[in-house]
Amino acid sequence: MRVIVRTVSELCITVGTLIVLFVAYVLFWTGVRADSVMSDQIDQLHRQWSKGSAHPSAGAGGASAGGPGPVAYHYGRAFAIMYIPRLGFTWNKPVLEGTGTDVLRKGLAHYAGTARLGQEGNFAVAGHRRTYGDPFKDFPRLRRGDAVVLTDGTTWFTYRIDKGPYKTVPTDVEVIDPVPRTSGYTRPGRYLTLTTCDPEWGHSHRLIVWAHLDSTQPVESGEPEALRR
Repeated sequence: MRVIVRTVSELCITVGTLIVLFVAYVLFWTGVRADSVMSDQIDQLHRQWSKGSAHPSAGAGGASAGGPGPVAYHYGRAFAIMYIPRLGFTWNKPVLEGTGTDVLRKGLAHYAGTARLGQEGNFAVAGHRRTYGDPFKDFPRLRRGDAVVLTDGTTWFTYRIDKGPYKTVPTDVEVIDPVPRTSGYTRPGRYLTLTTCDPEWGHSHRLIVWAHLDSTQPVESGEPEALRR
């Protein structure tokens, strides 16, 4: 009996140690790796843009007649940087194409098939609430009127939040429609949708915010007002 009790105790200690190590991995190590990966993605974009290889998106007015169209978005590759002052003036994340698990580990993920940045339609982006850098950890803090600023290296795009955070279920795919049914929008426009999981450590629901394109300006003119402290 003594041997059995000792064996069970040792097994419990081993299992407990493994659980602690797993939690430490989820809470700490994935965040450290993700922060490093996201920083690398942003650095790569800045290097690309500094070499003059940034391509204009369609922006508010679309591609110029007779000029080159916007560059294609490629799965798993970063094409923009997002800033949300409400989440801190040091908060900035890369936006990559596609919403696969591998992409979400590198930054924010653009839903393929939704509008391009600045174009008419719904530019929809997803991000982890927790783990892999916790990019949208403070998502519930977002409020109407908050700015969401993005750049593709040639243009600054400032969106303003109109509604959210709105809670729904994962099967409610209409939230990323060109004119989302529950957003309050009634006509086509240039919209932004952000999505993340809820509750904080679960995924039974989704939190959504919707925004409209408020202004654009070339990067040569400096940072938009929303990013000036």
